[in-house]
Amino acid sequence: MGIRLVIADDSLIAREGIEHILAMEPELEVVASVGDLEELAAAVDRERPDVVLTDIRMPPSNSDEGIRFANRMRETHPELGVIVLSQYEEPAFALTLLEQGSDRRGYLLKDRLHDHAQLRAAIEAVVKGGAVIDPKLVDALVNGKARLERSPLGELTPREQEVLSEIAQGKSNNAIAEALFLTKRAVEKHINSIFLKLDLGPEDDVSKRVKATLLFLSASD
Repeated sequence: MGIRLVIADDSLIAREGIEHILAMEPELEVVASVGDLEELAAAVDRERPDVVLTDIRMPPSNSDEGIRFANRMRETHPELGVIVLSQYEEPAFALTLLEQGSDRRGYLLKDRLHDHAQLRAAIEAVVKGGAVIDPKLVDALVNGKARLERSPLGELTPREQEVLSEIAQGKSNNAIAEALFLTKRAVEKHINSIFLKLDLGPEDDVSKRVKATLLFLSASD
């Protein structure tokens, strides 16, 4: 039996391009092509595809709809394979996609799509329960991990790294607490621990937050 696919991208040209590439593989059947998240959810319920190929950013907010859709499918359609297509070499997106599990998930950069054999292999891999991550993202993740281990940031716990990421976005303690579902007191404890581990001295709180942000951004480059 062939593999049934749904394509999701807000660009009609992009969707048609992907359909043209998939048409070269007779065992792959595109059963729906949609332009936003609402249409995608409806197509999955209606067509029951094996795999969804979705752009990372789509209406309504054009942020990370593709990833949020993939994670939601873990609960509602656990057998569905989802490959997120992106033009962004951003390891954080791939990590977010895989944080609930790597089975039946893929993250490919769009410049790979011209190679129909590679795309077919990725589709077949997620159908079989595997995971596919673009090699460029793997390199970035490895390099980022090496930089983190050489940095004082490597001493932070995962939760402290999340808090520091929120600090780097300029958020107040109250905003951090709301974003991470923590109490304000818990946020304050995490921040004090961060400052201590990063060896930020007796400066005022604002200066410490600025220095911590600079450390975070330098390690993220």
